[in-house]
Amino acid sequence: MKIKTNKISKLWLSFPLIMILMGVQSCGKNNSTATVTPPQKSDLTGNISIDGSSTVFPITQAMAEDFQDDNEGVKIAIGVSGTGGGFKKFCAGETDISNASRPIKKEEIEKCQQEGIEYVELPVAFDALSVVVNPENDWAVCLTQKELETIWNPSAQGNVTNWKQVRSQSGAARSSFPDVPLNLYGPGTDSGTFDYFTEAVNGKGGESRGDYTASEDDNVIVQGVGGDRGALGYFGLSYLEENLTKVKPISIDDEDASNGEGCIEPSIATVENGTYQPLARPIFIYVKKASLQRPEVKSFVEYYLSKEHKSIVDEIGYIHLSDTVYDKALARLSAEKTGTVFPEGSTIGLKLEEVLDN
Repeated sequence: MKIKTNKISKLWLSFPLIMILMGVQSCGKNNSTATVTPPQKSDLTGNISIDGSSTVFPITQAMAEDFQDDNEGVKIAIGVSGTGGGFKKFCAGETDISNASRPIKKEEIEKCQQEGIEYVELPVAFDALSVVVNPENDWAVCLTQKELETIWNPSAQGNVTNWKQVRSQSGAARSSFPDVPLNLYGPGTDSGTFDYFTEAVNGKGGESRGDYTASEDDNVIVQGVGGDRGALGYFGLSYLEENLTKVKPISIDDEDASNGEGCIEPSIATVENGTYQPLARPIFIYVKKASLQRPEVKSFVEYYLSKEHKSIVDEIGYIHLSDTVYDKALARLSAEKTGTVFPEGSTIGLKLEEVLDN
């Protein structure tokens, strides 16, 4: 029977007959069985140890799961002790890779040098910090950077404890805040998120007030803010979307910024176009140079930095790097170029496309 492909109705009418004929042929003596070749698995074996940032953890975990699907002989263990805690283990030689939501600090560099640990610094994605309040909070829609400083500056400890102290003046542009107790939640001091937020809000070398509920587990922050009408907290943008029923993001007005954009919401779009400032940042992995001599470690890091896998970054809620940055990061990896391109320990105001050439 000849089927004309441009006659869809005839094709559907003929479908039962086709299936009958196929069934008859399958029972014939000359039946041939198609051979399906299973996907070839690699012969890589070994163990990879990773620790560090809770912010970078979801990306590393997703990359590790996909990599292990194709490399069943490789086992990857991932811990979460915060960026600072991760560097302590890394510089002591206990891990192969350290997840970091900020560049390595001077004292951490010195510790690694003392222990003979050389490393390759690699950006893996962009993230932004979300400032969040309770869904019942209907007054704090947008905060200026100065108001964030009012809340989080060390001098606010024990003093700024009510929303009316954050914005007491009434005016045409901004309404005053109500008399509601202000309770704060945020990452612990070992977190790179804490370091970045503190520098962005209080300035380089600045410190944070200490009278807030601190946790390396972002879910604790979500639960705390979600259960307290007067609460405010912050964590990585990637945790925001999955918790929008529990917390509410607020916009940030960087009054000192040259772009003059006003109140900007945290989102992938505003991070990509550079308007969400100063709370957008790159995040990293640090790879021990000695570990790169092991095929399983080098293969995993190459997999991590492949442009073919940048969709994994997007699916988790982060912002993937540009193709130019991926290429430059892979070049640093291939050359095993050690050290940091952030000698001051800060990424604020710097462009990865430029600094990765250093």
